[in-house]
Amino acid sequence: MAKTSSKTAVNKKISKELLRRVKKTLKHVYAPYSGISVSAALYCSSGNIYTGCNVENSSYSLTMCAERVALFKAVSEGEKDFLLLLLHSPDIDSILPCGACLQVYSELASEIVITTVNAKDEFRFYPIKTLLAQPFRLKK
Repeated sequence: MAKTSSKTAVNKKISKELLRRVKKTLKHVYAPYSGISVSAALYCSSGNIYTGCNVENSSYSLTMCAERVALFKAVSEGEKDFLLLLLHSPDIDSILPCGACLQVYSELASEIVITTVNAKDEFRFYPIKTLLAQPFRLKK
């Protein structure tokens, strides 16, 4: 039980740094269609943090969510072990990833904990398997 408590304490400490970064990243959002700003910070086992923001397009299917931007930046830099993702939106309290983002994360970061924060800067932690219990998988 002490192991879980110390892990939660570490997650909270890391989450505070991630929150600082996501708030800074909000200035880069491009959301003229939805009007909803979202930013994300991804913490890797290497200690590196990658941020992302939503980038919309008039062809909605070409829009990129903040959490996928952060993940793809990390993967493109050689990261392979992802521990914690923090999502933040000043427009939606405690925002969670969409289904497409959950599917991508389930493949590339199947053990990640997704963190969301409300307007009072209170954190909630969700293992990805609680948000997407049955991800799509190709048979190998």
